[in-house]
Amino acid sequence: MLLSFRVANHRSLRDEQQLLLVPSGDADDPDAVDREAVRVAGLFGPNASGKSNVIDALVYMRNMVRGSFRESEPGTGIRRYSFALDPDTRKEPSTYVVDLLLREIRHTYGFSVDDDRVTEEWMFSYPQGQEKVIFNRQGDEYFEDDSPDSMRQVQEITESNVLFLSVAARSRQAAVQTVYQWFANLLDRKPLATRYPRFPSVVEYAGRRGYLDRLNALLRAADTGIESAEIIEESEAEFAARSADPGTADWYPGQRRKNILFNHKGESGTFALGLGDQSLGTRTLYELGPAVFRSLDRGTPLLVDELDASLHPYLSAQLIKLFRDPVTNPRGAQLVFSSHDTTLLGRIQGEEVLRRDHVWFTEKDECGATELFPLSAFNAPQENRERRYLMGRYGAVPIVNDELFAAALAARGEAGDVPPDEQIHEGQLQDVPHPEG
Repeated sequence: MLLSFRVANHRSLRDEQQLLLVPSGDADDPDAVDREAVRVAGLFGPNASGKSNVIDALVYMRNMVRGSFRESEPGTGIRRYSFALDPDTRKEPSTYVVDLLLREIRHTYGFSVDDDRVTEEWMFSYPQGQEKVIFNRQGDEYFEDDSPDSMRQVQEITESNVLFLSVAARSRQAAVQTVYQWFANLLDRKPLATRYPRFPSVVEYAGRRGYLDRLNALLRAADTGIESAEIIEESEAEFAARSADPGTADWYPGQRRKNILFNHKGESGTFALGLGDQSLGTRTLYELGPAVFRSLDRGTPLLVDELDASLHPYLSAQLIKLFRDPVTNPRGAQLVFSSHDTTLLGRIQGEEVLRRDHVWFTEKDECGATELFPLSAFNAPQENRERRYLMGRYGAVPIVNDELFAAALAARGEAGDVPPDEQIHEGQLQDVPHPEG
């Protein structure tokens, strides 16, 4: 389980910020990090306050661990996203640290990078509460005197812009495998509307992993009007025609494509409709479902940016409940998500969606730097959280200038302010090209 994540100098996260996932009553206990963490953490705050950047920082850390050995060429430096609004901070290293509880043993792993190289990297474990140094990379020094020779050999092939953990894991060093696998299993999902949907890969994944029945159940429970979904493979004739057409987008080169159909009940029977005919909410569930199932099955974390995107609050609450309930989450999977949906701070159908120690807020200061802080920092355990949040009692809400907002809407309200080529006269329709064509 993820116990804590700390990050500094990543996008709007200028100063070190910590997402602490131990229960709020244990926050001041030095031994709290050895206890079981909460299974849900929700980030709330105004637009551009840094919610997504907290998740993005953890995704960046995972991608560095998984890919630095494969993707970084010698002497090419490191791609990172430092705080851009302060020239001095921008030049400083970016730092990422996780505390993990793996197989009942606490581990700490972290690294610092600048534009050129890994400046620091370390991994410690704490069996029986005693610190054990796995490696501690400071410049050209990596190890204690009693470190195994095999690890020292890995050091010799580790480039300055590559993480030692990535190389050691590829070299099958047993001492680092548990931590590396945690990163390898870390899943993330972004809003469907902000990226090209990976629908074909989800079709393959749902069929291969046996998730189709569970996906059917999820879609039926969500009251989408879908009775069932099925995976249909194209015929040999369709495959031949598609292969012969060079202009056809080919997701499955050299093999027959698989598509998913959703059976809707109509007045005169059941009708099969394709994915493109479904609502954005249905497509969001379809995309998110397999990631949720995999996380719950393996007991691994799932990061979701804008969980509420295109979903009714009740559906978001039900997904959160899957992670909170030990019956549906026996392996201790964790869900870390961002949201603008303030109804998740209250009760839905009489049930509390999130506990106090599940809720975190983000807001920016006057210099554009994000501050991350928990709801548990406020002494009001019986409050109406949704109402108090919207009233600004916790901060982390947008400050809207009503006069400027109204002025912006009214700025071109008079016909005389509109350029002639943009005016549409009565009885005339003018086609306006979409900015994306």
